[in-house]
Amino acid sequence: MNRVILIGRFTRDPESRMGTNNSEVSRFSLACQNDFANRDGQRDTEFINCVAFGRTASTINKYCHKGQQISATGRIKNGSYDAPDGSRRYTTDVIVDQFEFLGSKDSGSTSNENTFETNETLENSYNDNIETTDVSEDPYKDFGEEINISSDDLPF
Repeated sequence: MNRVILIGRFTRDPESRMGTNNSEVSRFSLACQNDFANRDGQRDTEFINCVAFGRTASTINKYCHKGQQISATGRIKNGSYDAPDGSRRYTTDVIVDQFEFLGSKDSGSTSNENTFETNETLENSYNDNIETTDVSEDPYKDFGEEINISSDDLPF
């Protein structure tokens, strides 16, 4: 199952575009804090690129702004493309299909009435009509040394 739940704040105002079939597309980035602390006792922040389509995108573009906190539910979409310079670029985005307002930068209020969901499938709009995040090389190359685990070490 490919399901993601994020709670974070908008790092900038959402970018609004029109996709195929005149459907609205929204690109934005959420700053999400990790649950665990690093070696220095600080909680790291991840900046996660997100995309929404249709009614979800329209609502995000209309009502969301930099600093506002939301809960977003969706799925991870990995991709790659050949850049004009001939290099291979890799992308990772969260396709948001549901979100909830958790408050703004200035307000800590929450409300369950502010949940938005869409069941629209707009894969073609995603693939054809939005810019992707540039990564000039394989993002997993510096992930660390390979770990070999024998099946005897697995708990199942």
